[in-house]
Amino acid sequence: MNNWAEKDLKYIWHPCSQMKDYETLSPIVIEKGEGIYLYDTDGKKYYDVISSWWCNLLGHCNPHISDAIKKQADTLEHVIFANFSHKQAIRLCERLMKILPKGLCKFNFTDNGSSAIEASMKVSFQYHQQTGYPKKTKFMALTEAYHGETIGALSVGDCDLYTKLYKPILMDIVRVQGPDCFRCPYGKNRDNCNCECFEHAEKTFEKHGDETTAILVEPLLQGSAGMKIYPPLYLKKLRQLCDKYNVNLIADEIATGFGRTGKMFAFDHAGVSPDIMCLSKGLTGGYMPMALFVTTQKIYDAFYDEYNTGKAFMHSHTYSGNPLACSAANAVLDLLEDGSILAQAQENAIYFNKIIKEKFLSHPNVGEIRHIGLINAIELVQDKQSKKPFDGSLRTGYQIYKKALMEGVILRPLGNVIYFNPPLIMKKSDMDYVTDIARKCLDSILPATNKCVK
Repeated sequence: MNNWAEKDLKYIWHPCSQMKDYETLSPIVIEKGEGIYLYDTDGKKYYDVISSWWCNLLGHCNPHISDAIKKQADTLEHVIFANFSHKQAIRLCERLMKILPKGLCKFNFTDNGSSAIEASMKVSFQYHQQTGYPKKTKFMALTEAYHGETIGALSVGDCDLYTKLYKPILMDIVRVQGPDCFRCPYGKNRDNCNCECFEHAEKTFEKHGDETTAILVEPLLQGSAGMKIYPPLYLKKLRQLCDKYNVNLIADEIATGFGRTGKMFAFDHAGVSPDIMCLSKGLTGGYMPMALFVTTQKIYDAFYDEYNTGKAFMHSHTYSGNPLACSAANAVLDLLEDGSILAQAQENAIYFNKIIKEKFLSHPNVGEIRHIGLINAIELVQDKQSKKPFDGSLRTGYQIYKKALMEGVILRPLGNVIYFNPPLIMKKSDMDYVTDIARKCLDSILPATNKCVK
């Protein structure tokens, strides 16, 4: 352990970590980044194939984004966003509206994804209170959902790792049994099914639709559940169901937006629009904390009245609409505007999935390889036929993660799922290298000669 790592442990309590683990795996202190690579204080190179918690969209230290922030810092670093505005925010909204799903046109700025979720929930609740539906006070969300870690966002989540301890203080959420395409109880395949599992949503809406203000979904990709992927048809059916019961459809595109799924937004695959969309992570290319919720004119109009009527949305964040973050977001849109980066990423995604299947699918403990865009997830199982998962206490994914770090590849797992979610600029040569390392590390923990590891 070097001196910087020792100082880190003296002061810092890291997120989403059991700090006792750091006794055997000390913090890696990063000195600099370039493209998909990170370099620690000892000069060791790491391949950041998880985009530093999925937000680094176009590579580390992208010159265009860096220059935009530097230029903005010399002009305006921050201004109160109540009754004041600035050109970067206005320009950003104008540009986003052109690429967002149809109907989304009113932008509310926050400073992180969880806050955008919280704000969208409050807006939906207040909307129904002010449009003659006072009984609509509940929220729906899918099983195994993840929407953030503030109290409201945590409430609509359903991953025990994050929520179990806090359940006594969380909101009462109506839970909809979500799609599980790998272990489909209907014996179907996600590529050609009719979303038979949607019957759970229909039954839940029939029972609770009249008292529900909104349902929140991670469109097509439930990230923290293990990169679970489901068909676009599910979103189409959900849109129709929400319309039938006057329930707002809130899309959590914090992780899926800006090309992550092969299209600009995950909802683009379904050809329908949500009532509210939450954005963050790739919005600023991973440079600055910023988030948005975007909604429709119809919802906005329910808040537009004389001040004394009390209909205003009295919700604020100090760093709402921060000019530095807006400049980063505009720089991201500059780079995505002509479509060439996304087109190249789509082409590379085909190659990436092909070599991952070639290298991993034959392994006796690989249950499924699922992908969307450049995202590829490898679910590890004790037995392919039964799809029996490994005991979580074995921390199988974590053991592979530690091995990969020694080889300079960041494969932070989601339980028994190891995954790749790289920046859109990743090259094929890097794909070859990281998949070779990942297979090597998999074999070191789960030798391919073993049919079952108990």
